[in-house]
Amino acid sequence: MSGRKQCKANTIISPLTVETMVNGGAGLARHEGRVVFIPHSAVGDIVSCRVTKTKKNFVEAEICELLQPSPQRQRTECPVAGICGGCQWQHLPYSEQLRWKESLFRESLLRQCGVEAAKILPIVPAPDQWNYRSRVQVKCCTTKAGFETGFYRPKSHSVVSVGQCPVIAAALNLLLAQLRNIINRTIYAKHIAQIDLAVDDNDRCSAVIYYSGQNIDTLAALLRGENLAADLFIQTGPKNQLTNIQGEGALQIAVDHPPLKLGYAVGGFAQINLEQNRTVVEMILKLANLTGREQVLDLYCGMGNFSLPVARRAAQVVGIEESPVSISMARENRSRNKIENVEFYRQAAEGALSHFSRQTRLDILLLDPPRSGAVGTMKGLIKTPVDQVIYVSCDPQTLARDLKLLIDGGYELISSQPIDMFPQTHHCESVTLLHYRH
Repeated sequence: MSGRKQCKANTIISPLTVETMVNGGAGLARHEGRVVFIPHSAVGDIVSCRVTKTKKNFVEAEICELLQPSPQRQRTECPVAGICGGCQWQHLPYSEQLRWKESLFRESLLRQCGVEAAKILPIVPAPDQWNYRSRVQVKCCTTKAGFETGFYRPKSHSVVSVGQCPVIAAALNLLLAQLRNIINRTIYAKHIAQIDLAVDDNDRCSAVIYYSGQNIDTLAALLRGENLAADLFIQTGPKNQLTNIQGEGALQIAVDHPPLKLGYAVGGFAQINLEQNRTVVEMILKLANLTGREQVLDLYCGMGNFSLPVARRAAQVVGIEESPVSISMARENRSRNKIENVEFYRQAAEGALSHFSRQTRLDILLLDPPRSGAVGTMKGLIKTPVDQVIYVSCDPQTLARDLKLLIDGGYELISSQPIDMFPQTHHCESVTLLHYRH
């Protein structure tokens, strides 16, 4: 029987030596001519693996036994690192995490876009590699042990119980422990599938409890009676109805100098790493090099995180956002900070460039799309060129795909800066500047 036929699910293959890291965070080894992707491995590991998935040109496998650990491997901070779906790289020293993020980011852009290597800048490390997450979705389940909170195992809906998560803010770990103790052994526990937690720059916390049972009023009374130092909400019903238990639910972050105070509501978006968010804002302002005369379009503007600092230095800014919660907060933030030269519109990003470029000549397009990228907007930029494009991305693969469209369509990549927004994971943020070649 050939080696390829032996590599079906549950087959044990051994020994394998991990050669390199790949996008997505896995290590790469080879077995009888076929590539094997191994999550939670390190370069230099010699492992025995169980095949979890087999394809024509590659195999996915999980470590059964670490036969010889890599010199790069370190002890993890969290007892469930490698089991829960949150952190992929806790077993790597932070310096190694940064090295691989920068290397993989650079490789993606060089290979797919053909840009000059010197234009891809060194990665910006995070100030804190622990307790940096200001927002988190916690999964919940009820077992014989009681009400448990944690995160899904990769590619499953099985909850891995986590007592204290080392990457979420200390205030959120405390609040989660308090909620867990309150809910444990109550009639409500089995009806709670998720809790969303957030904390702002002032250590003010919020919690949204997803509840599918009856007796909402008595659950609300129970939570209210505990005098928790947090804004509390219960989310129920087919239309995601939000019931206010206590507090306003508007958190606040600061960006720019002098500080702009930006509120964001429950259900709205804010970057999870508040310190690195300020770094990104400063980077955008430096790249834009604003003179007070520019017309700027900001797509996926959220609650005005980039729009409002830019508006302080530009002639006019238009922010586009599809989320009604976020666009409402953007307008409130505009009023709160007394910035008048910015307008916010609730609509899809795709098509906005064409619409607003007919009304005025745009000098800068700023965009921060979701992980899926912005192919439609890239095509729009080729039909309706803008002198300067600043693209904030959280996914190097979709970024490279989108940048290739622009480079092939007449744009020059000036610089691309990776930023570590998510320590202990393989994820990489970046800010890329492009100019249109007239």
